Amino acid sequence: MSHPIRRGAGLALVLLLSVLGSLSMSVALAAAQPVRVAFVYIDPVGDTGWSYQHDLARKEMEKALGGAVKTTVVEKVPDTADAERVIRQLAAAGNDLIFTTSFGYMEPTLRVAKLFPKVKFEHATGFKQAGNMVSYESRFYEGAYLLGVIAGKTTKSNTLGFVGSFPIPEVIRNIDAFTLGARSVNPKVHVKVIWVDTWYDPGKERQAAEALITQGADVLCQNTDSPAVVQVAEQRGVHAFGWDSDMAKYGPTAQLAANTQHWSDYYVQEVRKVIDGSWTGNRSTVWGIKEGMVVLASLNKSLPPDVLKELDSRKQAIVEGKLHPFAGPLKDSTGAVKVPAGSTMTHEQLMAINWYVEGVDGAVPK
Repeated sequence: MSHPIRRGAGLALVLLLSVLGSLSMSVALAAAQPVRVAFVYIDPVGDTGWSYQHDLARKEMEKALGGAVKTTVVEKVPDTADAERVIRQLAAAGNDLIFTTSFGYMEPTLRVAKLFPKVKFEHATGFKQAGNMVSYESRFYEGAYLLGVIAGKTTKSNTLGFVGSFPIPEVIRNIDAFTLGARSVNPKVHVKVIWVDTWYDPGKERQAAEALITQGADVLCQNTDSPAVVQVAEQRGVHAFGWDSDMAKYGPTAQLAANTQHWSDYYVQEVRKVIDGSWTGNRSTVWGIKEGMVVLASLNKSLPPDVLKELDSRKQAIVEGKLHPFAGPLKDSTGAVKVPAGSTMTHEQLMAINWYVEGVDGAVPK
């Protein structure tokens, strides 16, 4: 005769094993589901420039993580109300992590993050964070400073040209760093800036480059995304630099070097945090030359040995923390002391910079 307590205990055991089995199966199924990651780009991906470098890093991240990740891309999203709409749609579609890769996406990303607290958001080049939103940035000004060293050593007219996108801190500090690098090896240098009020418009970028050459610039730099500036330099027999990615194929003689951004290690790191549950919000990451995010690429064979030696020396000094492009004393374009000797601009100050250093013609547009 079976004992009623034992029979009940046996039934409970069967039920417990059934529940545990269901839980194990659910965990296994959840583990098998790839992390869904979306990227929002301001430009067409193309084959050079800002969005191209982010998309290259996305592909490298996919290769590194294999089936553990599935990505979605939306390109050519203007930083207007369209951005918020696209980001909201990606969050509603079930993406676990969304990278928004332009400064103008900061506020739209923050608004959508509040609406979708379970979705994780990462915003490039911004300065705001939330419980489910972080920011990430490169010390791209370190590479701009090194480009300036090359330009200062190369120019014959002592006039350099810079095609600027928008007068925001991200761009202003690159113009300033470029100028500081140039004047550190050639105090006679001055820099002319033309603003085009767009990240990507080959026609406007071309017109700005032509105008700068007409004004005497024989080395051009840019903080825009198309290769138009390098193409104009190649056609007009002056020099230029690739920006964000290598643009040498558009100006094999003109391009002296390229200031490039490598985001793949960062993307792999962040997605792995989502996978293992260690991702947290309310933080900011800033990497540069030391971390391998900022890389000077395709040094032109025409650069003389003394320039290459100077570049190597300064790059190493940046890596070792012995050289900071924004160490004082620094004056602005009016001659006023902005950073005294013995001081260095902090990251927070650089994120808000709104003035030209000495050597840049004119004033920052208001």
